[in-house]
Amino acid sequence: MDSRDVRNGLELRFRGVVCRHGRLEAVHGVELDVACGERVALTGTNGSGKTTLLRAVLGLHRQVSGEILVGGRGDRTAAERAWRRRACGWIPQRPAAGRFPLLARELLASSGAAGEAYAAAEHLGVGALGDRPLSSLSGGQLQRMHLARAVGCVAAGAGVLLADEPTAALDFAGQEEAAEVLTGLPVTLLVVTHDRAMAARCDRTLEMAAGRLREVR
Repeated sequence: MDSRDVRNGLELRFRGVVCRHGRLEAVHGVELDVACGERVALTGTNGSGKTTLLRAVLGLHRQVSGEILVGGRGDRTAAERAWRRRACGWIPQRPAAGRFPLLARELLASSGAAGEAYAAAEHLGVGALGDRPLSSLSGGQLQRMHLARAVGCVAAGAGVLLADEPTAALDFAGQEEAAEVLTGLPVTLLVVTHDRAMAARCDRTLEMAAGRLREVR
């Protein structure tokens, strides 16, 4: 790891984590420690359990056993779950425009640090699109907006950033820019990616196959 400011980074711990989709066991007994400020890339084929594991951290996947600790805290109580939602920033794999006419600036404002999110949107070339509905944005524009929102979440105090294929809808130059922004944030990063350049910027790369983890580097 480098000398980045990691004051906001929180440790992630997975202890015997199992995730199910009905009777199907999608994640099998994951044991993993991610240190404060560490950047970890999670690779593997589609359907190997990567997205399910990230969603489990956020409480978006509820068929979970074992223990997931963020900053040493679980999510057994309503107060703990509310704290985790603030502590973890999230970039979804296929950002949804939503069922309601949410404007891009409203998405940025929901980060908790609107000024920083707007500044990131400007840096990423989508600052002028704030008054447009999310449904009118291209895939790349929407992905940049979610990246800018994640910057705002970190500025607002999130200590963990979970990103699911954050460069997938971008061209090569956009992928490089997004990877630079993500890996430069003072936060613990767990990123699902097929982008080799993104993975190369991380401290460790793990591969998931059939719901099980192994370290690649």
